Amino acid sequence: MSFKLKHYNRAAACSYAKKWALNRNPLYYDFENLGGDCTNFASQCLYAGSGVMNYTKTFGWYYLNAENRAPAWSGVEFLYNFLTDNQSVGPFGQESHLGLVLPGDIIQLATQRPDFHHTPVVVSVSDKPSPDNILVAAHSYDTLNRPLASYNYHKIRIIHIVGIRCTEKI
Repeated sequence: MSFKLKHYNRAAACSYAKKWALNRNPLYYDFENLGGDCTNFASQCLYAGSGVMNYTKTFGWYYLNAENRAPAWSGVEFLYNFLTDNQSVGPFGQESHLGLVLPGDIIQLATQRPDFHHTPVVVSVSDKPSPDNILVAAHSYDTLNRPLASYNYHKIRIIHIVGIRCTEKI
């Protein structure tokens, strides 16, 4: 099956991030007390920029309610795997490096723990990206316009969102 490709709306993703970084959208469950809300928030931003969910059970990326969602919607590793392996409907990306980061991209960090466990969203970056001028928004330690350099991390990965696949046939 062929899919129609569309551009990721980075401005819409960033606008959403800025609106909800320090609050909670009542349309989505707040997972703060169940391990954290950062990846749920990042998924909301991705959805604001894509408008497409992938309803494949277990391996998709969707949210209907707190009990009916894909693991990739709120799990750090699951989101990474979905975005970087997705050959079907929805957003897709590739692991990249800081020099190519754009607003709307996803960053995942390993801070105190050895595994990746925090998912901020890039909301601003200068022409020459560096940890000092890449600003992020996140839940679980709610923040807006926080410099990436202010995190104490020992591992980082950038997920550059390449585009969106839609179900309309070409």
